[in-house]
Amino acid sequence: MSFNVGENVGPYRIIEQLGQGGMATVYKAYHAALDRYVALKALHPAFGEDPNFEARFQREARLVAKLEHPNIVPVYDYAEHEHRPYLVMKFIEGDTLKARLTQGPLTSDEIRKVVDSVGSALAYAHKQGVLHRDIKPSNVLMGTDGGIYLADFGLARIAQSGESTLSSDMIMGTPQYISPEQAMGKKDLDEGTDIYSFGVMLYEMVVGQVPFNADTPFSIIHDHIYSPLPMPRAINPKVPETVERVLLKALAKERSDRYATVNELSQAFKDAWTQAGIPMQGTAITMRPTSLKPETQQGTKAAPAKGEAAPAKTVATQKVPGKKRSPWPLIATGVLLLICVVFVLIAFRGGARFLNPANPTVAVPTLPPPTHLPPPTATAPHPTDTPPASPSLTPIPPAIATALDHLNQNPNDPGANLQLSLAYWDAGQTRDSLVALAKASDLAGTANTQFFQMAGDEFRKREAWVPAAAMYLRVIKSLGPTGKPTEDMVNNFHEALYKAATSPVDLPSSLPFDSVSRVEQPITMVAEARYLYFNGHPEDGHAKLNEVKRLKPGMSESALLEAEMDAQEGKTFAAKQILNILLADLNTPDWVREMAQNLYNRLP
Repeated sequence: MSFNVGENVGPYRIIEQLGQGGMATVYKAYHAALDRYVALKALHPAFGEDPNFEARFQREARLVAKLEHPNIVPVYDYAEHEHRPYLVMKFIEGDTLKARLTQGPLTSDEIRKVVDSVGSALAYAHKQGVLHRDIKPSNVLMGTDGGIYLADFGLARIAQSGESTLSSDMIMGTPQYISPEQAMGKKDLDEGTDIYSFGVMLYEMVVGQVPFNADTPFSIIHDHIYSPLPMPRAINPKVPETVERVLLKALAKERSDRYATVNELSQAFKDAWTQAGIPMQGTAITMRPTSLKPETQQGTKAAPAKGEAAPAKTVATQKVPGKKRSPWPLIATGVLLLICVVFVLIAFRGGARFLNPANPTVAVPTLPPPTHLPPPTATAPHPTDTPPASPSLTPIPPAIATALDHLNQNPNDPGANLQLSLAYWDAGQTRDSLVALAKASDLAGTANTQFFQMAGDEFRKREAWVPAAAMYLRVIKSLGPTGKPTEDMVNNFHEALYKAATSPVDLPSSLPFDSVSRVEQPITMVAEARYLYFNGHPEDGHAKLNEVKRLKPGMSESALLEAEMDAQEGKTFAAKQILNILLADLNTPDWVREMAQNLYNRLP
């Protein structure tokens, strides 16, 4: 539960909410007995899900409460209120360094104070065996009394001392300052991780921006691990060369290449500035305008709504000729044979064909799909997307007979045609299912969003990814250029198209990539890369994946495919690194997270 303004939490009366982050909500509270204001930090309720958290909370709170340093915000108390743990800390009147940086370049005195104060606080804590693990400007308080204080040692220490993945998930919420080893989920963290994060903060103070920033946490984390550090002087030429060298060393990817201690980093930074003839002259370093971005930065501009598709374009369509079917077996068999003859002429409205006229058979990939693809659901007696057996003269299944009878009474009802399509699919008669689906789609019209949504969901339940992707595509197109699909709809479409890439039904013939890309290009490129890679063209698959990574860095679907490729090629360590990032990123779609976890579990 949340703490409400005006209520009493133990001896503390809540005055106002000051802020909220991934790990805690902070309140200003009044302690009447001591007649003073305090900062009360209520930890996220999810921590209570860890059965070992209570004991760990008490143990670690006692430890951080022993940190006594003039530049560390002290912990006064800790307790629980209605099963929600909270810390009581000194209330600092002032603002954060993050807020100050948005106002312009720091003054000479401000830079000196931040370097000395944060450096001194970290050095002291390290000597006590305590790491901060979450150094960032929002955790540096600039008090109205002139002091500089490092906050949230308690939160970082308490949250990250457990074995659950909750704390790492939350830490990933602000990844601009995370060290490479912390981003990779390594447990053996040491002073080097705080030195790296402190270095990022110094970089931001003198360059005017963080070294890595993008629209998604995954992209930022990936850059911290793999991408070369953007040269400070290339972004801001006013950065002294001596200072640039200090930043390069502090932000080395390997811990052993960084400064050994925080004191060494702080002293090297101040010496470099002095050697440059600018004795901590902060005003000489101008903040880079947000409108100017180097090629190495992805920008801080707000991203489009998650999964928002590009405006749909209309392409040529073909009508599916209607056919009246009889429920009697022999007549139905004749109709099925006729369908096989004319099936190559059938196409989906919007360019989504189910067979290539040049190759009227259902193509089977030359390579098996990745082993992590989910097994077929219990509702389908045959593997999903399985090519059908040749029509026989045996009696048709009861479900198909019932659907044919219903269709015979309602030949122009899209729902009746959909029912027949699903019955065919459940019986393993894929081509007949797709014919009936094409007819149903044509009868439904171009703007029947509800019908296409229902059809997509039905095929998704059956893990029939090709028709599911086709129906979800029709949903997005039915909304028109001004409509906006829901986040769930976009995720369903992405999942279906991604998984359809390794379906036995030939995806390019069923959903031509050039047609689908007009609706949403990045996910189509990912699906095409996956199709190429797992269908005998690995080099082309890699090339296509690199293309989409340049077009849209940090896309979770492309990261998942890269991990699949690495795993397929025996690059286990590289695959695990990518998967760890995906699993730690709170913005990773659920279906991507599930596939990533399954793949990770199978890696040696």
